[in-house]
Amino acid sequence: MPASPPSYPSPWMNPNVVGWEEAYEKAKSFVSQMTLLEKVNLTTGTGWESDQCVGNTGSVPRLGFNGFCTQDSPVGVRLTDYNTVFPGGVTAAATWDRSLMYARGLAMGQEHRGKGSTVQLGPVCGPLGRAPEAGRNWEGFSPDPVLTGVGVSETIKGIQDAGVIACVKHFIGYEQEHFRSAGQDGVVASYSSNVDDQTMHELYLWPFADAVRAGVGSVMCSYNQLNNSYACQNSKVLNGLLKNELGFQGFVMSDWTAQLTGVASAVAGLDMTMPGDTAFDSGLSFWGANLTLSVINGTVPSWRIDDMAMRIMAAYFKVGRTLEDQPPVTFDSWSFATEGPLHFAANEGYQQINYHVDVRGNHAKVARQVAAEGSVLLKNNGILPLKKVKQIAVIGSDAGPNLDGPNGCSDRGCDNGTLGMAWGSGTANFAYLVTPDAALQARAIQEGSAYQAIFDDYVTDDSNTQQGNGLTAIPDLVSQAETVSIVFVNADSGEGYITVGGNIGDRNNLTLWHGGDDLIRNVSALCDKTVVVIHSVGSVIVDDWFNNPNISAVVWAGIPGEQSGNAITDVLYGDVNPSGKSPFSWVSDRTQVPDVMYEPNNGDLAPQIDFTEGVFIDYRALDKADIIPTLEFGFGLSYTTFEYSNIQVKKNSAPPYKSTTGRTIPAPTLGTFSTALSDYLFPGTWKNVLYFIYPYFNSTDPANIAGTSALESACKFLPPNATDGKPQPFLPAGGGPGGNPLLYDELYTVTAAIKNTGSVAGAEVPQLYVSLGGPNDPKVQLRGFDKLFLNPGETGEFSVQLTRRDISNWDVVTQNWYISDYPKKVYIGASSRKLHLSAWLN
Repeated sequence: MPASPPSYPSPWMNPNVVGWEEAYEKAKSFVSQMTLLEKVNLTTGTGWESDQCVGNTGSVPRLGFNGFCTQDSPVGVRLTDYNTVFPGGVTAAATWDRSLMYARGLAMGQEHRGKGSTVQLGPVCGPLGRAPEAGRNWEGFSPDPVLTGVGVSETIKGIQDAGVIACVKHFIGYEQEHFRSAGQDGVVASYSSNVDDQTMHELYLWPFADAVRAGVGSVMCSYNQLNNSYACQNSKVLNGLLKNELGFQGFVMSDWTAQLTGVASAVAGLDMTMPGDTAFDSGLSFWGANLTLSVINGTVPSWRIDDMAMRIMAAYFKVGRTLEDQPPVTFDSWSFATEGPLHFAANEGYQQINYHVDVRGNHAKVARQVAAEGSVLLKNNGILPLKKVKQIAVIGSDAGPNLDGPNGCSDRGCDNGTLGMAWGSGTANFAYLVTPDAALQARAIQEGSAYQAIFDDYVTDDSNTQQGNGLTAIPDLVSQAETVSIVFVNADSGEGYITVGGNIGDRNNLTLWHGGDDLIRNVSALCDKTVVVIHSVGSVIVDDWFNNPNISAVVWAGIPGEQSGNAITDVLYGDVNPSGKSPFSWVSDRTQVPDVMYEPNNGDLAPQIDFTEGVFIDYRALDKADIIPTLEFGFGLSYTTFEYSNIQVKKNSAPPYKSTTGRTIPAPTLGTFSTALSDYLFPGTWKNVLYFIYPYFNSTDPANIAGTSALESACKFLPPNATDGKPQPFLPAGGGPGGNPLLYDELYTVTAAIKNTGSVAGAEVPQLYVSLGGPNDPKVQLRGFDKLFLNPGETGEFSVQLTRRDISNWDVVTQNWYISDYPKKVYIGASSRKLHLSAWLN
């Protein structure tokens, strides 16, 4: 089985990293005043349901610091009220619009700040999207690392400009829900994603490097194993890749109960454990008192606990927070009641816990724009935009409401009514959900059209006859002359702790739910003006009906959030000229790309998921196999047309690439501490809240300090160099945020002219792809894009700066990037398969 090599010691912060200098100094000043107990309190969550947020750290009352409130989700503020539900990451990616990605991030950050969150648990770039069925793909952006890298970067900038720490997740190789946790389907350990070094660097690590360059304050490590070492104690990925090679200066936070060891995770690079307890509401922790003891007895070096605290506080100061700027938590994750127990698990501390603060502002406008511009027009025979329609028939349960209300299923764990959001911890509560039916009916009335909607997906035969008029529900409605039938269908997925319709997070297939394919066929057989709208978490197989001439248009509307109906109405009626491009490929057979592992392959031990496809996922896999996709990555139509011309390549002057050299400073030790165990006992007058995690000792007996002798407190074995605080050599590929700074030198400027040749204003997304030329390289790889808004007849310039990283490969021997000798070519086009222009890089 593959093994993950060790990488020690855990890198400490670098005071000279660009963008972190001021935050470093503020953190150093603050942490230098802290006691050991206070440092441990800052690194350890207080326990599941022990405080108001999904995750809280302990506070430092003596220095006036309230601790951290970490709160889901990547689409809004989870488990509260009066918040906006934004479109999913996959829909934001489909806009291919940096400014909208930033605006969405800024609005989410403002809402988190308004509710009192210190950390927003998002955005997501893991899963990247290796398998289209993977349950949480919708939370992220795209299976392409460049598009995802832009998505996470712009979102992070927006969130952190609002004064909230972004937590990019999940690091790394977390590409499915099945077997993510021990005990699922009989396995005793989480699956291992077995990824080779080159694939790691050229694919999965790429967007995390962009996140680090964007200044992200926190990274969440994932549930899975990586090459048979758990991600939250994997020294190679945390110490070696993230903190050393990528130069990450913030803090690493565990996913909820993804920490499985104490000392081992500390020296491997974990900085904060969430929610703090070993199991929900257990009252036990691998850290807390155990970490206090581990520092006292020398098992964990004191510089490591100092560095944990430094990284946490530096992230806090980096986003502009101060000790005078600590907005109170105004919600409670466990209850919507105005008053209740502050410590829910213990049912203690009755007080006001919810202030019902409305943080939405004008963010509905942002959500609506992202949902509309993230809608992808997949087919149009001229029926769209709708004009002077005599009668509109809206068909399908996906057009209407959930009869139990938009929040009727916990964490959206069902697929009832229109799909505004998929399920899991990446959700938020709807203040309202505008259904397609509501918005389309209002528009039809305004336009003077007749309008009928039927939400039953199966009312299609003569046995369902309406009383009084002899009409059969769907057939007689859609077959009426001059009727435009709009069929709404969906496909859902989510996080693996919820099963919906037999789908354990991951989708079981790539078909539409609720008999959607049959519904489309039934309606289109009777109506030659059928429009299909797909709400889905990703691609679905559409081949059986897509080319039917009676199907006049198809729109993918993604995961649209609360403004679903308004956004799709904007697109269908032409108030918004569709400009979305598909952030994934549409396949005709699931075997054409990597798939989810549904059955364990290692007995009851950790399932072994070998990423043998390397970098060849999504369009790269299809290109390699010469498979024509149903619809390619980057595809999307408009109500206007565009012309591409005049590609130009300019070679820029840049210094030659050099490996990073030199050494770090020694590990700084900030303050001293007592080694007398009696100094760390609970204060005599202390009120010990049940299940709450503290840094204090129960007794001076090391075997029972935290209430159990089973937890690791005095580890007798540590890997070589784990406690070495001497100056360490920089890695050749490291040296700055995102890696060697020379990787980001701009070597070429590539431009082209894009003209709107149609009769209406619209936006085009020209895309630049590179062929690296090697026999083992993808045929083309996305390396740049832009969104140009053009009036009829207007010509705009598309320009991309190609960096050294963009045209490099990873060398597994030298552990560095290099530019191969193979000839390299650039392509510019409207999608990965419609490449209109090309030129050689000389």
